[in-house]
Amino acid sequence: MRVVILSKALVVGAYQRKLEEIARLGVELTALVPTSWIEPRVGRQRLERRFTQGYQLEALPIAFNGQHHLHCYPTLGRVLRRLRPAVLHIDEESFNLATFQAMCLGVALGARCCFYNYANINRYYPPPFNLFERYNLRHAAHALACNQEAAAIIRRHGFTGPLTIVPQFGVDPQIFQPALPASPPPRLSPLASSPPRLSPPRLSPLHLTIGYLGRLVPEKGLHDLVAALVGMPAHVRLRLMGDGKQRSALEQQAATLGLNQRITILPAVSSTHVPEALHALDILVLPSRTTVSWKEQFGRILIEAMSCGVPVVGSSSGEIPHVIGDAGLIFAEGDVAALRSQLMRLVDDAALRQQLAQRGRQRVLAHYTQAAIAHRHVAVYAQMLEA
Repeated sequence: MRVVILSKALVVGAYQRKLEEIARLGVELTALVPTSWIEPRVGRQRLERRFTQGYQLEALPIAFNGQHHLHCYPTLGRVLRRLRPAVLHIDEESFNLATFQAMCLGVALGARCCFYNYANINRYYPPPFNLFERYNLRHAAHALACNQEAAAIIRRHGFTGPLTIVPQFGVDPQIFQPALPASPPPRLSPLASSPPRLSPPRLSPLHLTIGYLGRLVPEKGLHDLVAALVGMPAHVRLRLMGDGKQRSALEQQAATLGLNQRITILPAVSSTHVPEALHALDILVLPSRTTVSWKEQFGRILIEAMSCGVPVVGSSSGEIPHVIGDAGLIFAEGDVAALRSQLMRLVDDAALRQQLAQRGRQRVLAHYTQAAIAHRHVAVYAQMLEA
């Protein structure tokens, strides 16, 4: 099975682990990625080559870098004519120019093509984007959707072919794994002249740390999380890790509520240090709020925390309840009292924290590892060729 994946997301090295797992299943795989991608509000991400065993990773020049709906690949036609894929996986939404460009080229070469949609708010797009979508829905052999609502929207817009809901990427459970229990201090010999140097404890045993990792922006509901700390015991601390335009407003809110000493706001954590940051938390919260133009499409930090054995609490926004399942607690988005109540359940019940930590890890191992996601993608490719 010769498969080509076109994806700007794969500039991130950690995501390439899925490609190794796909190749391990006997797929002759080539990944086409831009030399860099400029993510709005985040910046330029240059191509990392981190997990590259068993498949080919080719970099392409990109036009209109940073424009989600308008970017395209000037040399894509020449590359696809050389590769001649049986399956062309276009890792873009159905209404993007890049999807339309790749779909036209793939269809002309006789490849079976699929696209991948995140969008979970129903919109009808103006020309030319509605024309791109109409063509792509008509010619795709399969549709992939990140979440339940995105799948429903694809159907509402007229796609009648096979459709599979599957996360775009999973996590590596060997990297995102529970923290090792702290080792007891070594016994000293009576002849020892001085004690050995020990690493400082990860957390004070007197504190319980609730945390958030992600963008500091209004739709993430962080004002609700700060407000929920009011009335909670003094030993409960809050740690926010991320960058964004709400930093100063959150600092001001903490000062107004008299919580300065209990709230820490740290810069964004690099992808390679996320497991370490998660290990410093007792509870991870994703308090997202739906807006007119956005709702939570997946919440990747949830499966990363669950894989690390950190119990999670999430709002009811978008896909969050489906991702968490029975492995965490859910509250009605925007309801500060409900969020505080769910957090207090975990603060007061160490056994419940441990139970949810174990459930979360098992849920990730069953559904959200890179290997599990790879198997589901390869099953889709096989279905596309059999149709």
